Amino acid sequence: MPLQGPYGLRIIENCLTCPVRGDRLFCDLPPDAMRTLASITSPATYPKGALLFVQGQPARGVFVVCIGRVKLSVSSADGKTVILRVAEAGEVVGLPSTISGLPYGVSAEVLEPTQANFIPQDQFLQFLRQYGEAALRVAQLLSNIYHTAYEEIRSLGLSGSSAEKLAKFLLDWSSQHGQQEQDGEIRLKLPLTHEEIAQMIGASRETVTRLLAEFKKKQLVRVKGSTLVIRNRAALENLVSS
Repeated sequence: MPLQGPYGLRIIENCLTCPVRGDRLFCDLPPDAMRTLASITSPATYPKGALLFVQGQPARGVFVVCIGRVKLSVSSADGKTVILRVAEAGEVVGLPSTISGLPYGVSAEVLEPTQANFIPQDQFLQFLRQYGEAALRVAQLLSNIYHTAYEEIRSLGLSGSSAEKLAKFLLDWSSQHGQQEQDGEIRLKLPLTHEEIAQMIGASRETVTRLLAEFKKKQLVRVKGSTLVIRNRAALENLVSS
């Protein structure tokens, strides 16, 4: 049974006893592979704002996000930041650099109290050499990362207005995290600040704040704290397709 740990998390101590192991990248591997994975994995918990690694740091291994969320971002020399994506529970971060041996190309910052289990680079690579099925899944994940990055670049470069980009972001987030209510509204938790949303869609914080106010005035959304309710999904979809 998971233990109660720091930050109110229910700690998953071992891959073999994980209660959600069927839903994760490596969690339904053969028993021998699971035992090996458990032996090289170090569980750790992190508070909101903690950095797992920073852009340019030599790669030292991967982090498996067991509980929580981690944002992956890149920054320019003049301090501009773009959030590439938010890694959810079950995802592996730091994978491309750990495989290639290049420095981490992004920074990984914890968005909320999180358990992220660390696997050192040398041991992880040996694990992949030993278990072909795990290596195949990693190859598929790298392909998905590439596809996601391509879609983000296409969205930032080809989308018209900031309103369209914000509408698309809200629709995408609701598809992954939203809960349909009986009245047709979609309720979701949005742990990102206006600044972080702006970094995801390539806009300024002021623009995001203004657009959310406009969306609320037009009764497209309702916001209370970190809870956002999409009141008119069709209208947001029209913004994206216009």
